[in-house]
This record gives sequence, C-alpha cells and structure tokens, in this order.
Amino acid sequence: MNRTIGDLVRNHRIVALPPQASVRDAARHMKAERVASIVVTGADACAAGIFTERDLTDRVVADGLDPDATPLSAVMTPCPVTTSPGTTVGDALRCMATNALRHLPVVEQGRVVGIVSMRDFVGEELAVLDREKAVMDHLTETL
Repeated sequence: MNRTIGDLVRNHRIVALPPQASVRDAARHMKAERVASIVVTGADACAAGIFTERDLTDRVVADGLDPDATPLSAVMTPCPVTTSPGTTVGDALRCMATNALRHLPVVEQGRVVGIVSMRDFVGEELAVLDREKAVMDHLTETL
C-alpha cells in the first residue's frame, strides 16, 4: 500500500485523442493498443476528459448514437478525477472506490503521464481496501 502511483505508471503508454475525434476512432485505438480508456486531451495536452469502455456501451451503443458521427467531447467524462505520481497506491485505491472509478488519470505539472486501472493493483492491495470498506460499512450500520 506504500508503493506510489508513479511506480505503477513508469512504463505505461498513454493513449490520447483530441475531443473532436470520433467514437469509432477511439474504439479502434483502444482495440489496437489493448487499453480500456482513452485520455481526451486539448491543444495544451491537458486532460479535458476520459473515454472508457463503459462510456462506449452506456453513452453510445445503449443510446443508439452513431460512432462515426459522435465526437468524444459529446460522450466523454469531462474534467476527470486525477491523481499525481506521488500518491500512494492505498490513497489512489481509496479515491477510486470513493468516486466509483475504474480508471484514474495520473497528472504531473498539468500533463497526463499515465492512467491506472483496477487491473494495475495486486491482490494484497485490493484486500486491504476491501477490509477498510467492510469496517466502514459496519460502522455506518451501527450508527
């Protein structure tokens, strides 16, 4: 739980597209790069949003939108919750659990340097989070 997020993203690739890119372009990039999310970046390379597999199913397919005509800006999650490379794994996991996130962009000096997903964490780290959640659930039930 004391590892930092910077340790996890040291060798990660960042897959990014501009807001005007189509959903189809994003899906193709996600498939080619074998990733489950795309960082949507503005001209300044800062994260304007994030587009995930869940956005693809819930906001595009389920709503019957045309992936060729729909820009990422219309279906991305804008202003995503982010973390920094110095954040501990434990704090990042708590942030993800609190905000119901599966993907968390890592930002340093305003630029995205990586993305962590739940798949990046090892079993022991997830077990600690589960124990913490169980304690919190028990405490709220007794109040």
